[in-house]
Amino acid sequence: MNDLLRKSALELADMLAAGRITSVELTTACLDRIEAVDPRVRAFLHVDREGALATAADVDARRAAGEDLHRLAGVPIALKDNLVTRGVPTTCASRILGDWRPPYDATVTRKIKEARLPIVGKTNMDEFAMGSSTEHSAFGATRNPWDLERIPGGSGGGSAAAVAAYMVPLALGSDTGGSIRQPGFVTGTVGAKPTYGAVSRYGLIAMASSLDQIGPVTRTVADAAALTELVGGFDPADSTSLDEPVPALTGAVRSVAGQGSVEGLKIGVVKELSGDGYEKDVINAFNATVEQLRGTGAEVVEVSCPNLEYALAAYYLIMPAEVSSNLARFDGMRYGIRVEPTEGPVTAERVMAATRGAGFGDEVKRRIILGTHVLSAGYYDAYYGSAQKVRTLVQRDFDAVFERVDVLVSPTAPTTAFKFGEKTDDPMAMYLNDVATIPANLAGIPAMNVPNGVSGEGLPIGIQVLAPARGDLKMYEAASLIEALSEDVAGRCPAADWEEK
Repeated sequence: MNDLLRKSALELADMLAAGRITSVELTTACLDRIEAVDPRVRAFLHVDREGALATAADVDARRAAGEDLHRLAGVPIALKDNLVTRGVPTTCASRILGDWRPPYDATVTRKIKEARLPIVGKTNMDEFAMGSSTEHSAFGATRNPWDLERIPGGSGGGSAAAVAAYMVPLALGSDTGGSIRQPGFVTGTVGAKPTYGAVSRYGLIAMASSLDQIGPVTRTVADAAALTELVGGFDPADSTSLDEPVPALTGAVRSVAGQGSVEGLKIGVVKELSGDGYEKDVINAFNATVEQLRGTGAEVVEVSCPNLEYALAAYYLIMPAEVSSNLARFDGMRYGIRVEPTEGPVTAERVMAATRGAGFGDEVKRRIILGTHVLSAGYYDAYYGSAQKVRTLVQRDFDAVFERVDVLVSPTAPTTAFKFGEKTDDPMAMYLNDVATIPANLAGIPAMNVPNGVSGEGLPIGIQVLAPARGDLKMYEAASLIEALSEDVAGRCPAADWEEK
């Protein structure tokens, strides 16, 4: 493997700025790596070699002319395939969108283009971001670079696998109930969900609008901070966007990395996010990290959020209700595929039914049916209304504990990566994978996975850091400290030693 690909995005950015490498050289290395190893991993749905190299050449010309460029200019990036990208296939890993090429860019896509990061391609995902394993993609599952017989997490398994396998140093994903953090956990990558509204959702194809959030997928906390600073900020095109400046996240990371400790940091261990159902190696790695944090001078206390017990159930009522509403737009009339009934009259209702029947996969249909049911007149108050009340209780639990501590920590997921097919026949078992990540989405607070160990089976493990809403800076401080205390998990990925034939 080209040694450039082992370096972090910020290291590569410094090399580009110093003229030690060119963006064309770096982008070519990434594209060659994708060509060599992605047939095994299947992280990408579309690779835009021509577009990426054109951007790289433009960056090199501008830098040679002395133009002032963004720090990350010339560093390649991949986008999850639910982020609208003008002129490039954007499918949400669903057949219903066919080969749709959007006429506009998502806000995050536009910001990346303006900063001149070469976009190498679009990554695989669970169809419309519905899943925890990337097994529900209409175009085939992505494989975990740590063990090709295991899942890379979901729904953003493609972005996480691409970063873990050294195909690209940066990627973007979306997190509705853990779809950045849980893939990060099982692939040994850093994945962050910012505060709800801190990154514009304009151009993110919606799954559940009150839960969705775009965030970075990287191999280091500092890279995640730099990418979040680039794509974050107020956007008038998004009614839920926070009208406030992006915090100086990279500065916080550098400060903590230099000190090696955060004296006086108060850390809460969430009692409800561990115990039954969590693998022994996951708990042992978590407890070891907590003890290391104590050793740096941090104050660690156990806290209770009693209503987290109901968070999973509430999420799986609120989320499908919003899915049912958001996916109603895919009707075979305006964009994507159109399937007409083989018999009988061709009416709008029958075309819609035929198109949705052929275009949506089983998991999407399951969630649409469930969401339509909970929103129906006879069940709205009993299910959807009650779930929203639970959501408020979860938010109040977090508000209460954040009066006592600066950040919370928990295992990011109960188990390491499972093998393909182990849970596809049992939706409930699959949904339980998100038990530790879902509460942050219900409350709208920032949360991040940081790799902190490797299991006895040689699979990565991660710890989750949660902070109060708008407390992303404190989250990055704690995450940077944890990263400094932990081994180089990413460097142990077997993909680093794959021969490129």
